[in-house]
Amino acid sequence: MGKVGSHTVSRRVGTKQSTDTFRFVSQLPLRNSDDALLVNWCEIVTTNDNDDITYQNAWATSHSITGNNVAQVVEAGRSRWKIENENNNTLKTKGYHFEHNFGHGQQNLSNLFATMILLAFLLHTALDLLDLRYRAALPSCSTFLEHIRALLRYLPFDN
Repeated sequence: MGKVGSHTVSRRVGTKQSTDTFRFVSQLPLRNSDDALLVNWCEIVTTNDNDDITYQNAWATSHSITGNNVAQVVEAGRSRWKIENENNNTLKTKGYHFEHNFGHGQQNLSNLFATMILLAFLLHTALDLLDLRYRAALPSCSTFLEHIRALLRYLPFDN
């Protein structure tokens, strides 16, 4: 295991002063064994002018981390987390019901549902970005899914 490094940056946003303290270490084993994967680790702790912690997080990465690039690695980690969190929030709360597909079937049905939901999300996102008529016709994804559900209710299915 390498030596723990530290880097501190003070910044002012409006009238508020914040201090970001970065810690990082290289070649840290992920578990306590001889064959453990070695990763590089970094952490940010943001404090306000009263020394209260306002943000704290840590990441493991395969990218090398130094005092010169630790702030950029942390910024990339925060951006990636934000993107993933917003996508998962959309899939759970905007009509896709992503969290409800698990537990269906004994083998592969939940994976099939998850794949179909992700494909629908991809298609809706592409249509929203590329087709002005789609954007104008469908004000929200949840409205679209409710319309589909209403149409499916009246289709004759053979049991």
